[in-house]
Amino acid sequence: MATLPHARVGLGKHPALIIVDATLGFADKASPLGAESSSELAAIAALIKGFRSRKLPIAYTVNAYSRSDQGSVLREKLPILNLLEEGGMLADIHPEILPSTDDLVIIKRLPSAFFGTSLLNSLQARNVDSVVVCGFSTSGCVRASAVDALQHNFRVVVASDACGDRDRYAHDANLRDIGLKYGDVISAEEAIALLA
Repeated sequence: MATLPHARVGLGKHPALIIVDATLGFADKASPLGAESSSELAAIAALIKGFRSRKLPIAYTVNAYSRSDQGSVLREKLPILNLLEEGGMLADIHPEILPSTDDLVIIKRLPSAFFGTSLLNSLQARNVDSVVVCGFSTSGCVRASAVDALQHNFRVVVASDACGDRDRYAHDANLRDIGLKYGDVISAEEAIALLA
């Protein structure tokens, strides 16, 4: 079966950066949920620098739980997520890419950065029309956030080298699928160039 013809959509006039779950839980190889992520963190840091230099909005998400009823079915499916306690070390944003006081930090309970959070309202209040998505993990929360961004009619760019996953096959397959249907999959360097 052939893939559908598709085009690049690029960024709009008012882009924002969404950094999905770049926490010690997912971006530290010492974590049971994590993997070696130094190259991905370096690419995320470059994106942050590019967005901050242009005073563009940056939003971080943190996947964490404070009650047993939050994301309960997902946590039943993946019990290891119970390690992500709100206020716990694994829910801390990785020290190499800490947010500034101007950045938005959102706690989420499910894969998408948009589902059950204030992210959509915050982006709309800033007249955002497009997003660059990066973070962890590609096959889970990054993909869900990219798809939801498109469903809210944002132009979507996913910075492939600024995304990480414990499973390389899943990483590659999901980036391919996103690129075919939901957004432009390009490098962090290419995404920064689009900001100009």
